[in-house]
Amino acid sequence: MLRFALKLALILACGAACGQETVAILPFSNAGQSRNLDWIGYSVGEAVLRSFSAAGATVVAPEDRDQVVSEMGVAKFALLTRASAMEIAVNLNASQVVYGEFEVKPAPTGAPGAPASKGILSITCHVVDVRRIRRLGAFQESGPIEGLSSLQQAVAWKAMGAALVHVALTEEEFRKSVPAVRLDALESYVRGLMATAPEQKHKLLATAARLAPGFSAPCFELGKLDLFALKNYPAAAEWLQKVSNADLHYREAQFYLGVARFRTGEFQASAEAFRKLSEEVPLPEVINNLGAARSRLNDPAAVDLFRKAIESNPTDPDLHFNAGYALWRQSQYPAAAEEFRVSLQRHPDDEAATLLLGRCLKEQPYRAGELKTEALERLKTEYNESAWLALKAMMSPKP
Repeated sequence: MLRFALKLALILACGAACGQETVAILPFSNAGQSRNLDWIGYSVGEAVLRSFSAAGATVVAPEDRDQVVSEMGVAKFALLTRASAMEIAVNLNASQVVYGEFEVKPAPTGAPGAPASKGILSITCHVVDVRRIRRLGAFQESGPIEGLSSLQQAVAWKAMGAALVHVALTEEEFRKSVPAVRLDALESYVRGLMATAPEQKHKLLATAARLAPGFSAPCFELGKLDLFALKNYPAAAEWLQKVSNADLHYREAQFYLGVARFRTGEFQASAEAFRKLSEEVPLPEVINNLGAARSRLNDPAAVDLFRKAIESNPTDPDLHFNAGYALWRQSQYPAAAEEFRVSLQRHPDDEAATLLLGRCLKEQPYRAGELKTEALERLKTEYNESAWLALKAMMSPKP
């Protein structure tokens, strides 16, 4: 109890000092008897989390959340009191928590010949301000279980409103960005997210994509799975290019598509993906990767792109390395040497930077085909636009 109080006091102090809201979004508890329906609670929580994250809110990562919940000995999908939900949030250093429960009851008998529903789903959601120890909102959505995707998006929209998350969309636009999905496809998708083995995860997500071809979410997850876990870069690109431009994670999908194209040696296509993204989201990782793709195409303009990325994030040694590498290839030895020195200040054990600094000091030119010095551009594979979206929202004129 003392530990809980101390952590709560720390959150209160931090919140007062920086005004930063971090939201813990928990899987919704199963208030019914069938454990086989637990996936619905995961689905609702995941839909809310994706919406908060896409809107630029700072959310606790699901893996961090699940680890803390496990360490606390809280059973998955067990009903939570407000006190227990707040305690989980405190252990996650979150200032707000979104949680709730769902229940599926038998559907009433319909008219003769009408298709029977598998049940009536009721979802209750709670949003609590942990710092001020007060409820921000509590509401319920209900309807046939076949309409789960629409119900959980309604919950997500209301939860963001209660938590005062700025959404750069109207409710109608938000709804259109996540179209309704048939229940079996949504179940395969969520069970795929819950699976731990990559092969099983891939099989379930692919089933969801097959059952609902217009459903972008499994394509996005399959693309990431093929890109990072399975290293199947051509397949990753195929999945990622299927993500709809109305999807909340479209920009992130374009970033990973650029990475996948780069890995397959399609540097022109990779550069195009990063170029389009940079016009909308000029993040340093996007600009850097555009520079890396242009560098592989022997474009002298790559130097300017790396320098632009450095302006946004001057402490990243990889950005300085890339700038130095591009300058060295153009025989601009003093400027290249300076970039390698900066890179080595932040990463002294970087053997490639040390080697190339020596080449610069000796004014030894780049030779195409030399294995030690060929294709050394460093790509960024982590994409995080949350801070940029939050800043954009702050700078936007208020209606």
